[in-house]
Amino acid sequence: MPLPRSGSSYVSMADAKTARAGGAFLSGAAMSQGKPRLADPHLLVVDDDERLRALLQRYLSGNGFRVSAARDAAEARALMKSMAFDALVLDVMMPGESGLELAKSVRAGSAVPILMLTARGEASDRIAGLELGVDDYLPKPFEPRELLLRLGALMRRAAPPAEATGQTVKMGTALFDPGAGRLTKHGKPVRLTSAESALLQLFSTHAGHPFSRGDLCARLGVALERSIDVQVTRLRRKIEDDPKLPLYLQTVRGVGYVLVPDRA
Repeated sequence: MPLPRSGSSYVSMADAKTARAGGAFLSGAAMSQGKPRLADPHLLVVDDDERLRALLQRYLSGNGFRVSAARDAAEARALMKSMAFDALVLDVMMPGESGLELAKSVRAGSAVPILMLTARGEASDRIAGLELGVDDYLPKPFEPRELLLRLGALMRRAAPPAEATGQTVKMGTALFDPGAGRLTKHGKPVRLTSAESALLQLFSTHAGHPFSRGDLCARLGVALERSIDVQVTRLRRKIEDDPKLPLYLQTVRGVGYVLVPDRA
């Protein structure tokens, strides 16, 4: 059953039968799948809809996450000053500072995975988020299971990098280790979001092979082809000396994109 849009009071009859204190409508079986432990990933959910916050906090806590919640960006900032989080779930539309503005501020100093909750059909919000470095988005209303799957994918992509493999891909002054997911330029580390890292890993392990946007979407679990264009643009800014005239992450007319690194 889908979770409602922010601000919506809709609850189906089936939902109402399983409603509990705090507004959660999940069954007892779903809620007893596991209590969060200190080692579980810590999420920060930021949404001005009190009912939706309660739903998400209770559901995610019952499925292997520790969850803190905030009603707006100001409260979220206060929590982030005192606690570390493994991922953020941000609503786009909030009074005062929007989710996009908060994401931009967070991304300026952190690569923590960010998943945005957007109104259905608001492609402009999704594109704006991706341009800011947001890792994923989910339109409301959504199925709780889909949120779990997307968060799980974010956790895997953001897992601590392995030790360098030595099999680096050279792109001018930029070096990328696919095994470690680590990019450097001029010898200095370059921060990658989990989405950027996953895309660059795919290109690097298939260097010289052109990918269509559709193929990249399917391989990376991305719904919107335009999001691939946005991630490629962001990667070019981090790899290329002149992102407007890319030498390494090239566009293949009529096909998509290909990575052409320097020869070893």
